[in-house]
Amino acid sequence: MFVSNPERKSKSMSNLRRVLIVLTSHDQIGTTGKPTGAYLPEITHAYWELVTAGLEVDFVSPKGGKIPLDGIDREDADNARFLDDAPLMARLHASLRPDQVDPARYAAIYFAGGHGTMWDLPEHGGLARIAAAIYEAGGVVSAVCHGPAGLVNLKLSNDAYLVAGKQVAAFTDEEERAVKLDAIVPFLLASKLVERGATHVPAPNWQANVVVDQRLITGQNPASARGVGAALVKSLS
Repeated sequence: MFVSNPERKSKSMSNLRRVLIVLTSHDQIGTTGKPTGAYLPEITHAYWELVTAGLEVDFVSPKGGKIPLDGIDREDADNARFLDDAPLMARLHASLRPDQVDPARYAAIYFAGGHGTMWDLPEHGGLARIAAAIYEAGGVVSAVCHGPAGLVNLKLSNDAYLVAGKQVAAFTDEEERAVKLDAIVPFLLASKLVERGATHVPAPNWQANVVVDQRLITGQNPASARGVGAALVKSLS
C-alpha cells in the first residue's frame, strides 16, 4: 500500500458510521452485446471489511433498484456468503437512486468497479454531487478498479477536480489492453485521471495496489478491493 499525505477526518464526521457504496446500472459492454455490470468481488471484499468493523452500508446506483452483476464466482467465499444472504441481496437490488441520498448521513463513499461504470458513472452529476458533499464535509472518497470512472468528472465547490494533485490507482491502460477492451471502453481510465491532474501510481498487471492520498483511497483492480476496504476502515477509525 502506498500512503501519502494522510489527513484526519473532521470531528463532524467522527460519529458517522455509514458508508455509501456506488454501483453501476449499466449491463452491456459498449455495442458488443456482452453482459457486464458491477464486479461482485469488488463489492463483497470491501463490504465484509466494512461491516466486520461495525460500519453500516447502503447501496446506490444511477437508476436505483436492481444491480447487474458480473464476476459471480461462488468459489470465492466472500461472494458466496453475500449471495446466500437473502436480506442483503434484497437490499442490493433495491439500491437507492441518487435523489434519495442525503450525503450528510455518510462518513465515506465507495465506488465499486465493473466495466459498466465506464458508461454510466462519469456523467452522473447526482452521484458526483453526493461524493463532493461527503468529501467537503470531511469524509472519505474511495474507489476500486473501474470505480474511479465516477471520479473523472467530479469537481469540488472551488471548481477543481477532486483528483487534481493527488496520487491515485485505477485499472491501468495496460490491464485494459490485456482484456482487449481498450478500443471499446469510452476512454482509458488511468489516462483520463492523469488528464484531470492526478498522478497515476500503477503496479504490475493484476497485482493488488492501494493508494491513499489524504481522504482519497483508490485501488487498481479486483485484487485491490479488500485492501481498499481495509484502508477505508482505518481512515474512519
